Formats: sequence, C-alpha cells, structure tokens
Amino acid sequence: MNIAEWLEAAKADAEARGLPELIPMLDGLAQATERLRKADWNDNAEQDPFDSIESEGGLDLSQGKPSQ
Repeated sequence: MNIAEWLEAAKADAEARGLPELIPMLDGLAQATERLRKADWNDNAEQDPFDSIESEGGLDLSQGKPSQ
C-alpha cells in the first residue's frame, strides 16, 4: 500500500465514521510522510542505521550527561 492508497482509505474511513474534521489532518500527515521519505538523509532505507554507528566507535547514550 502506498501513501496515496492509504490516504484514500483513511479518508473514506473518517467519512464513514462521521469524522470529516480528521480529513485535513490526514492530508497533512500524508504530505509530511511523503516529504520525510523523499528527504536527503533517507537515501538508503534498506541499510541498517546502526551499521554506521558501530563502525564509528559505538553509540553514546549519555547525550553529554555524566553517568550516574
């Protein structure tokens, strides 16, 4: 199912449930999802995102905070 198919089904479901006020939000969600999927940082969605972290020396979970 692609975004357009999902949006069509979601809008139909909102209408069937008597919730037409959801339609603008569904449109916004679909637009945001399309933009995120087209973003430059998402060049290879098939690659494991943790592969590059492991090769760079590990993951720092402290986020600059001292360990307790």
